[in-house]
Amino acid sequence: MRSRHALVLFVCFFVGTVFSQDDVNSETKPPKDSRLGELNDLNGYFPFKVPESKEAWETRKEELKRRVLVATNLWPMPERTPLNAVIHGKMERLGFTVEKVFFESVPNHFVTGLLFRPDDGKDEKRPAVLSPHGHGGRLQDYGPDKIKELIADGAERFEASGRFPKLARCAHLARMGCVVFIFDMLGYADSQQISRDLAHGYRNSRPAFEGKENFGLFSAQAEMRLQSVMGIQTWNSVRCLDFLLDLPDVDPTRVGVTGGSGGGTQTILLGAIDDRPTVAFPNGMVSTSMQGGCTCENCTLLRVGTGNVELAALFAPRPQAMTAADDWTKNMLTEGYPTLQKLYEMVGDKDDVACRDLRHFPHNYNYVSRATMYSWFNKHLKLGLQDPFLEEDFEPLFPSDVSVWDEDEHKAPKGGDEYELGLTGYLTEQSDKAIAALTPTDEESLQEYKRVIGGALETLIGRGMPKSSDTKWIKTQEEEKDGYLHFEGSVRLETEGEELPLISLFPTETDWNGDAAIWLDEEGKTSLFGLDGELVEAARALLTQGAAILAADLFQQGDFLDGTTGHKQRIVENGREAAAYTFAYNHTLFAHRVHDVMTLIAHAHGFEPETPERVHILANGKTAPIAAAARALSGDMVDRCALITNGFRFNEIRSYRDPGFLPGAVKYGDLPALLALNSPQALRVADESAETCAVSISAYRAVKEGDAILFSKESEPKDVAEWLTKE
Repeated sequence: MRSRHALVLFVCFFVGTVFSQDDVNSETKPPKDSRLGELNDLNGYFPFKVPESKEAWETRKEELKRRVLVATNLWPMPERTPLNAVIHGKMERLGFTVEKVFFESVPNHFVTGLLFRPDDGKDEKRPAVLSPHGHGGRLQDYGPDKIKELIADGAERFEASGRFPKLARCAHLARMGCVVFIFDMLGYADSQQISRDLAHGYRNSRPAFEGKENFGLFSAQAEMRLQSVMGIQTWNSVRCLDFLLDLPDVDPTRVGVTGGSGGGTQTILLGAIDDRPTVAFPNGMVSTSMQGGCTCENCTLLRVGTGNVELAALFAPRPQAMTAADDWTKNMLTEGYPTLQKLYEMVGDKDDVACRDLRHFPHNYNYVSRATMYSWFNKHLKLGLQDPFLEEDFEPLFPSDVSVWDEDEHKAPKGGDEYELGLTGYLTEQSDKAIAALTPTDEESLQEYKRVIGGALETLIGRGMPKSSDTKWIKTQEEEKDGYLHFEGSVRLETEGEELPLISLFPTETDWNGDAAIWLDEEGKTSLFGLDGELVEAARALLTQGAAILAADLFQQGDFLDGTTGHKQRIVENGREAAAYTFAYNHTLFAHRVHDVMTLIAHAHGFEPETPERVHILANGKTAPIAAAARALSGDMVDRCALITNGFRFNEIRSYRDPGFLPGAVKYGDLPALLALNSPQALRVADESAETCAVSISAYRAVKEGDAILFSKESEPKDVAEWLTKE
């Protein structure tokens, strides 16, 4: 036990060394917290700060790549099921051929597109180019009148082929000697199993698609399993590379990817997660400003703390280029491009990144932009052509010519609501199998479980443990009460500008035993007291055992509310009810509260000179999963943790406005997985059992620490206090 003198020392340093009237401010003020400001949205500012060293960049790169994989539902990578590719309907044009293609990226989900090949009589391995088309579709047609205007402006050159700019780049790349595959985004051309209205025009929530077992895209359940249009399209891109590089006439060591606008976004993401592309030209979307306005360009978690310029940087040191136009990319030459050059210089060759100034054109992937790409690919795909190799006209390919489906052998598959539910159901089933296969059985498999599931949690929460030295205690009030000292104030996390209102209690009837218990409850710090103002039984029991108590208002609890309710997540102003418009750019409330608990843990470990010997957590109700997540991320900084879960499951949440909403939480195992990630540190859980938390038991038994997790039907305050403070 600590002496009374030690307690006084501890308290004096904790509250600011000396009590004086000037130090004490009994008025309650709203916390000065940076999170109370405006939320980020897709129209914000997204600068890229280059790390100070190559080693620091490698660490950041690994973190970002995992973020993209997690956000797009590709962590761990899904099973590559048979493509069952069909190539048919060959057409000939001067210098190239075109074939119709469809294959299954997952069973019964078809990717459709056109395959362009050189027609020069050579029998050799060819470079490959994948071409995500972007909005407007691969069959985008300017029409006979618009193309004349574009030619007059210098944006296009030919009336015939220039009407179809997406196909024009494929045709010319094939004439240059490349095998090119252009594939449909969801809802465009022949990809109609998911409609364009849903994939790109989703606006209002659909209650009928919010079921626990059967749910549709954009639902809370889909988001908590990280199923999104953007994720499906990213997986389609990966499978397109599988298809393209498996062709017998393709050289897998020379692979380009290029798309404009929404296709530029797809190019950025594919380059970020796939090592096979050797050169890229993501046009129209590498920008420090607008990040992509469509639902297909946003998914939860993707750009929290990052943006398209940094995501494009993940392609380094492989060569990539782009253009700046009179759109959201117009500042690239002064803001994004110089930082990309700096990074490339650090990790490779500064000349392997380029950005051409074409700000006299609006948003485009026109003839001039395409010519820039042709030169870049000629050089880096080692085509050996005289530069510039100019684009030439060709006989147009009209929609009636290039439809993948017909009424005979190649009938279009069914789509619609039933198909959508079947697709989300399949993705759920396959993901659940992959996660279940990670269930730890020994120390080695536990480490893999923590790498995958724990790594995912790091992305979901989005912040590591702060340093104790980054926290600061600000005292506003102190008072001696019956059997304890009562202090009020706040803890600031200086590095983030965050502030937590805090009540601290220290025993006086019993010597302080060196323990500090972090008290968490849905009602915040006032939950320490009953309606009569007296300490609740559980708090009194902890003090009787000799432990100090720290109870805070987590973000949007207690003093944060200022008379308002905290029953909904804040969201950005956007007329479309998609979670990604907020949570692609901002932490969820759940994540913020986990950050707060981590701040409290760090702060508790920083008291001097009488630092607590042990820090514990006691959490009730909806704060139990918050505590479990924070404890999992804090390692051995929390000695014992007691949770009263009330049977909470993320799987019960039906709205992304729910305070407990956390993208990915259900995919990665719900509450039982958070408990499993606490292994091997001591854990006591009420309202759960070994049957409902089988993976948790497995994680503890994997390191032969079966007694370190305890399930109890009820939590008597005295029993919990004795367990927490047990030597």
